[in-house]
Amino acid sequence: MATTNVEDSGQRYDAGQIQVLKGLEAVRKRPGMYIGSTSERGLHHLVYEVVDNSIDEALAGYADNVRVTIHQDNSISVEDNGRGFPVDMHPTEKMPGVELAMTVLHAGGKFDKSSYKVSGGLHGVGVSVVNALSERLKVWVKRGGHEYYMDFARGDTTTKLKTLRDVPKRETGTKVWFKPDHMIFTDLVYRYDTLAMRLRELSFLNKGVLITLTDERPGQERADTYHAKGGLREFVQHLNASRKSLHNEVVYVDTSRDDVGIELALQYNDGYAETVFSFVNNINTHEGGTHLTGFKSALTRVINAYAQKGNFLKKADFTLSGDDVREGLTAVLSVKVREPQFEGQTKTKLGNSEVESAVKTFVNEWLAAYLDEHPRVANIVIEKAVSAARAREAARKARDLTRRKSALDVGNLPGKLADCQLTDPAMCELYLVEGDSAGGSAKQGRRREFQAILPLRGKIINVEKARIDKVLSNEEIRTIITAIGSGIKDEFDVTKARYHKIIIMTDADVDGAHIRTLLLTFFFRQMPELIEAGYVYIAQPPLFRVAKGKEFYYAYDEEERAEIIKRLSNGNSDGKVNLNIQRYKGLGEMNADQLFDTTMDPERRTLLRVGIEEAVLADQIFQTLMGDAVEPRREFIEANAQFVKNLDI
Repeated sequence: MATTNVEDSGQRYDAGQIQVLKGLEAVRKRPGMYIGSTSERGLHHLVYEVVDNSIDEALAGYADNVRVTIHQDNSISVEDNGRGFPVDMHPTEKMPGVELAMTVLHAGGKFDKSSYKVSGGLHGVGVSVVNALSERLKVWVKRGGHEYYMDFARGDTTTKLKTLRDVPKRETGTKVWFKPDHMIFTDLVYRYDTLAMRLRELSFLNKGVLITLTDERPGQERADTYHAKGGLREFVQHLNASRKSLHNEVVYVDTSRDDVGIELALQYNDGYAETVFSFVNNINTHEGGTHLTGFKSALTRVINAYAQKGNFLKKADFTLSGDDVREGLTAVLSVKVREPQFEGQTKTKLGNSEVESAVKTFVNEWLAAYLDEHPRVANIVIEKAVSAARAREAARKARDLTRRKSALDVGNLPGKLADCQLTDPAMCELYLVEGDSAGGSAKQGRRREFQAILPLRGKIINVEKARIDKVLSNEEIRTIITAIGSGIKDEFDVTKARYHKIIIMTDADVDGAHIRTLLLTFFFRQMPELIEAGYVYIAQPPLFRVAKGKEFYYAYDEEERAEIIKRLSNGNSDGKVNLNIQRYKGLGEMNADQLFDTTMDPERRTLLRVGIEEAVLADQIFQTLMGDAVEPRREFIEANAQFVKNLDI
């Protein structure tokens, strides 16, 4: 075995090579570690961190008003009427509390149990990171009858704490202004709707807190106020706005059990999708956790017990499953936990076992009593669940057609699937291709070792409007499920997916866009874990081919086409040039080589990975655009028609 002498190779490794990053240098050197990215997502995360401080004051009972402002230069200010940052000298660090919070990582009051009983901020990274990643940050504190001020730049203190003026002692609070650093962020423009969505969510989760968002940028001036006196009850009403509710009253409770705060709201609608969101200390737990497990377990148990007691299942040879009792359910669960323990890849899965017990015990008692006291609502819920169970039984045979013995058993794969030769899912790709013509070109041009092709005939069923038995009776849906091999819904197992890239490849026209939307709706409702794992992609075929003699280029949008035309026209003395410009409306218009070179070649293609950044917004958009209600869809189209480009050329 060959070895390398590190000293001889000149690669010294001693104490001198250990780099020490002082203060907030580490944040500026590796910002992605603290805020996720330096693009739009990270930019908005800065606002959330500052707002979290204000909301934590509200959770502690000291604030009820938060104002967020986007200023003309895309700087941000966040102001609250809480207690105000401490301004007295820290006994060991020998600096004012406000300076400590702004310049030292993990120096918040949230680590002291006596300061905050519960906090969402601990899950984040703290206002000191916002300071480190801002070219300027200013803070004003009203406390103890005085207003104080400090100034910072890129994490360093530029102005020591000073007293500005006297104020009435009843006036307290903190105002933080910051301007993100152009040396750090690739995107410096704030999106009003992105901030509005999070602030609206926070108002639902913190009932009674008045949150105002104002945009002062020229031509974009607007302001919105969010004030949910009804808490999660109003959240569920908001989520169900484009659905037909089966009972008018939102079932709601706000209590505590075993030192765990529990707020729960639920309402059933006539749809077939399950919409359940869970939060811990205002953090959206996308991956669920013990609190959600406790709720689902109790819900299934209570509804089964009521159904048995009322003889709803006297002629049935089945009990109601979790899927049955959650069909058409819209619910939001929010718990407040003193010391949350988060798990999972994205740290959004609660792991506290005591929370599961607290939620399960309480929901068992409370919901059972509610159903006994409200027999009309109970009957509606039970009948909905029983109907879902009957459909589930009818779908069992269709579901069996989508199952295979193992991921390596290819004997039951769909006949029209042109599978790849490799069996390692991490190396394999599945193209879902619109139409037999494009499917034929893709099969001829693909790399057989790792690229599989599944042509789809026509449009699949709209799963937003169909129950599971109807979904599984659709041949194209069954073919997709069988090819992927991971199952669906509660039987889904991401480890059984045969491909780690599932690529939707449709024509660049209205029909292609519709097919792509139907497929995305299917994955979002039936296999959301595939999207969360980052396995779903959208192919980006070119829209144009511009040729001059034997020289040709592909353009993926009109701007790129214009640049190519301009480039090919240079050097033509009379200003005229003979160009052949072809617009691809369908994938079938490209031969196999062209399709591979432009859309399938890993070295040259462009793929869009599908993600779920905001599950609440995604749920609402799918329901609005793909659901039964016409009026919300019409309003959405009218509001957004101005942004549509290349609808059909």
